[in-house]
Amino acid sequence: MSGAVDTPSGKLIEGLVEEPRPSPVKRFVQAWLVRRIAKAVLTVFIVTTGTFFLVRLLPGNPVDTFIQTQIAQTGMSYQDAAAQAKNLFSLDPDEPLIQQYFTYMLNLLRGDFGNSVLSPGTTVAQVIKTYLPWTLFSVGVATIIAFAIGIVAGMIMAYRRESWIDHTLSALGSLLHAIPNYILAILIVVFLGVKLQVFNLTEARGSYTPGVEPSFSLSFLNDIFYHATLPILAYTLTTVGSWALVMKSSTVETLGEDYVTVARARGLKDSRIRTGYVGRNAVLPLFSALAVSLGFVVGGSIFVERIFGYQGIGFILFNAVNGRDYPVLQGIFLVLTISVVAANLIADVLYSRLDPRIRVGAKAKG
Repeated sequence: MSGAVDTPSGKLIEGLVEEPRPSPVKRFVQAWLVRRIAKAVLTVFIVTTGTFFLVRLLPGNPVDTFIQTQIAQTGMSYQDAAAQAKNLFSLDPDEPLIQQYFTYMLNLLRGDFGNSVLSPGTTVAQVIKTYLPWTLFSVGVATIIAFAIGIVAGMIMAYRRESWIDHTLSALGSLLHAIPNYILAILIVVFLGVKLQVFNLTEARGSYTPGVEPSFSLSFLNDIFYHATLPILAYTLTTVGSWALVMKSSTVETLGEDYVTVARARGLKDSRIRTGYVGRNAVLPLFSALAVSLGFVVGGSIFVERIFGYQGIGFILFNAVNGRDYPVLQGIFLVLTISVVAANLIADVLYSRLDPRIRVGAKAKG
């Protein structure tokens, strides 16, 4: 930095004033963050490349699927169906695979995800923009509910160890954690929709009622919650058990720390110890897990949304797999990959900020 230095003699000497060098801790943090970002970008590239080739290992291709469907449904000849497919689809499955790959990657660099094969004229970005928010809404609400209930239940189990409450909640949490969300979704349909008939499954299909104009109104909010109730219930029940068990383990471990013993010796109230000492430190590992779980919102919704007829991104992904819609498959998997990688990056940064010992430990290893 150029500037003037005032000397004892009163004369100004033009020269360079050296800026203070960043501290070693700041340089380490910057290098640590750069490494994490570089690792995230490399992961996205590898998974994107793998996805491109894996989806093409599926039996059949979108053009053949379209031709067979036209022959079966309309009685059209193979030649006519093939000609129609050639006019509709921009995808040529007979093009060399390497050439398809480089074309796809170049388009991605320009922000072009391609067009849907099953819906000619519709871009993949439009498909994702239309259906992804509904999945984020249903899974996001369920995750927040399950996280809050799990924290409370886990602390209750930790403070009531070896009691009937602990045994009951632990068994229930283990049972719910072991049941896949699509199995629980089927049970919800059978009991709540068919046996007990407490929920009209036909009216609840879709993300909102047809004809209802989306708006920021109470009526529209009630409508979308009505359609998302069963998916939210399925997601909540299948994840709340794992949150409770992890919170219980973390709380039990925190209760044995020296600072908790010192706090009790100082005569602090139990409520102060539970919130200020035990709860705040026990919940730290769960914050990173929460960020990671939010990254899996797309992958965990494919079967649940199909069972309930909830039209989110998982519903579209299921249709894309059946129809071999390569561009939509690749676009959704790319969004899933970016969300998971970004969630892991955010979890690393968040956890290192909440617990400085992570940065200190990493620096010692480096």
